[in-house]
Amino acid sequence: MRPPAVPTALLALLCSLALCACGSALLETPIAHNTLESLIVNPFPVYWLGDSFHGLPLTEATHDPSGGFSVQYGACLEGGQGTCVPPLRVVTSADNSFLPGGPQRLRQTLIRGVPAELAQDARTIIIATGPVVVDIYAQNARLADAAARTVVPINEPGTPEGLLSRPEPDTGYGSTPLPSQEPTPLHPVR
Repeated sequence: MRPPAVPTALLALLCSLALCACGSALLETPIAHNTLESLIVNPFPVYWLGDSFHGLPLTEATHDPSGGFSVQYGACLEGGQGTCVPPLRVVTSADNSFLPGGPQRLRQTLIRGVPAELAQDARTIIIATGPVVVDIYAQNARLADAAARTVVPINEPGTPEGLLSRPEPDTGYGSTPLPSQEPTPLHPVR
């Protein structure tokens, strides 16, 4: 006796339900030990909010080719791998001569004793402190403000809510070529 035939549409529906039950389609992996170590041994301060902040766990830390660091909190609100928009991201840039924001008008304020700029309805906060620029991108202005008042370096002493270092004059970091931009020395062919 043959088993009853299952319509293709029903089979497809059952497969999609089974896949949805498996959880998120995003790959969630622990943060690589060498990435966290690079945050700590970096020569300039790298800012973060600890292993969690306002119920959002630390979900990613990356070091980009420009020398900057990005620390992400919470699962993606939009997108996925490669295009994730998290609830909260803290970016530290060693190029203190560059303040992001483009031609749009930014609102000026004072946060923890240093000038800061607010953009995107205060969901983005840009703070020049010491030799770096710290950018905070959040899903709402309250979360961005709380992060700006709490953010501390992972590799230097710092106190949440404490005063931040005054911005240093241009360190020249942006005008120094990255190792990958240095040409390979030429040698005579023999």
